[in-house]
Parts: sequence; structure tokens; C-alpha cells
Amino acid sequence: MTSISDFDIFARVSRTGNMSQAGREMGLSPAVVSKRVSLLEERLGVRLFQRTTRQLTLTETGEGYFKRVVDILSLVEEAEDYVTRRNTSPRGILKVTAPTTFSRLHVMPKLPEFLKLYPDIELDFHLTDSFSDIIREGFDLALRIGTLQDSSLVARKLSPDTRVICASPDYLKNSGEPKTLKELERHVCLSAGAQDVWQIEGPDGQHQLRPKSSIKSNSAELIREAMLAGLGIGLRGVWEIGDELKNGDLQIILPEYTGSKNMAIYAVYPSRDFVPSKVGVFIDFLSKHFESTPYWEKELEDVIKSDKHNSAPTKKPHKPKPRAA
Repeated sequence: MTSISDFDIFARVSRTGNMSQAGREMGLSPAVVSKRVSLLEERLGVRLFQRTTRQLTLTETGEGYFKRVVDILSLVEEAEDYVTRRNTSPRGILKVTAPTTFSRLHVMPKLPEFLKLYPDIELDFHLTDSFSDIIREGFDLALRIGTLQDSSLVARKLSPDTRVICASPDYLKNSGEPKTLKELERHVCLSAGAQDVWQIEGPDGQHQLRPKSSIKSNSAELIREAMLAGLGIGLRGVWEIGDELKNGDLQIILPEYTGSKNMAIYAVYPSRDFVPSKVGVFIDFLSKHFESTPYWEKELEDVIKSDKHNSAPTKKPHKPKPRAA
């Protein structure tokens, strides 16, 4: 039977794609790691890795084996938690990947309270606006914003992600304000990440727009700054631009239209079974703070209502017909 240490070596090599790096993490020489992996393949009678002079990648069989090994290692960790009573006192390193701007605005301000509640947890945050492979890269948890694709991962919705169409007053002054979605196609629109198609909902149903973009970026913060500089129109989450909407630096246009209701903020983790307590308490903590109607949306209710009211067509006053003499 394969030993737990061989499972750990195999998992680390799979995640890093590099035997030397896996060895450094475990305090082993590359030669020892290579030998243990070769013996594992020999015992199983299969090739788990494709080897070249420059890279190491899992075979199809290796991919399936890796997913099962990760479950085994999670089970071992949970068993150790049970024995040492760690479930009643969450501890250890919690490795999280999350979007940059959202973490800065809405996660970081909450961390002092979390660490006060759970002083034995160490947080290791990796910030990126791209989706990471949380299993291969060894993350305990990912925070993701958008519409999730079907996968073997477990997702828990933390809050909705209401998105509005908006631009700076300078842009609208110079380029005019679109009054319909059709007019929006003639304007410069700014997209972040994989936002090539705008998923929009309104009183007349759902729409998919492929707006013209003079600037694209993997950074949501760069797109936000471009909007503030008057370079175009964006479809952005109110969690991101709440202050700018309140102080007038950005202005909602076409307020009867918002982003797809399927957009949300999620906590994503590898498996529903044997969830480490450090992961569970962090998800529960964030869920409590964000709620079904998060505070950033409550703060903007008056702004959004005002924009919708101002965009509504004004009715002509009713004039009674003169009575016949």
C-alpha cells in the first residue's frame, strides 16, 4: 500500500510541476523526490507524469489519481483535526485566492475581527483577478465573482453581485448619454477580464451585448480608473464603485438595466466532505458580514432609486376639458 508520505510527495509535485520545488517544500532533495515518484509509478504500473527537459505535466491517468489523492490527504488532515481537537479551535495556515479590488475594499477591513476570533489561524492571501486552479495550486479556498461554470468544486453563495452601467460625467458630457441599449453599441465601453460579452437584464428581458472596447485589461482596478478618467462606459459591480456613485464621480446610465441576476460572490472550495474547520469558520464569517443584501447595496439604495426615478419619462399634467356653456 502506498504510504501517506508518497501521496504527499506526488501531490506536491503535481501542484508545482517541479520536483526541485516540491523537494524544497518538504525538505527533501530532488533526487529523493524523483526516486519516490518513479517507485510509485513502478508499483502502480502506470506513467503519472509526462517528463520533458523543461516541464513536468500529469498524464490523463495522473490527473484522475491526483484528484483522489487530494481527497485522501484531506481525510487524513480531518482525522488529525479530530484527534487533536482542532475542530473546536480552528488553527493552521488558511491559503486563499481572491480578487484584488474586492479583497482590498471588503475583505481586508474585516480581517482584524476574524483574527481576533481565531488567533490560531494564519492567513495566506494570493490576490488575482484571474481564476486559479485551487486544487493544483493547493488553495484551501477561493473567492470568486461572476457566473460559475459547472465543476467538481463546491461553491457557496455569499452575496449577490449587482452590476450597473455607468460612466463619468465628463465622458457623458463629451460623448452624450445613451438612452437605449442600441445606442450603447455606438459608445466606447471598457471591459475587465473575460467580460467580452455583457450579460444584461431589463424590463424587456435578457440581452447579450458585445460592446466596443478601446481598453481591455485583466485588472478591474485599471478599468475603474479608466472610467473615472472619462475613457468610456463600464458594467461594474456596485461593491466596487459605491463611493464614486455616491459622490458623483460616476453616474448610472440606463438604470432600468443591470447585470445578470446570475452574477454573485462565491466561496469555492475543493470538497463538501471533511471541510477543515479553518475553512468553515472563514466562510461563515464572510457570509455573516455580506448577507443576502450586502451593506454596499444598502448604502446605495437611495442613489439607485434616484437614478431610476430621474430616468423615467415625465408625464404631462392632466388638463381637464372645459365644460360646455
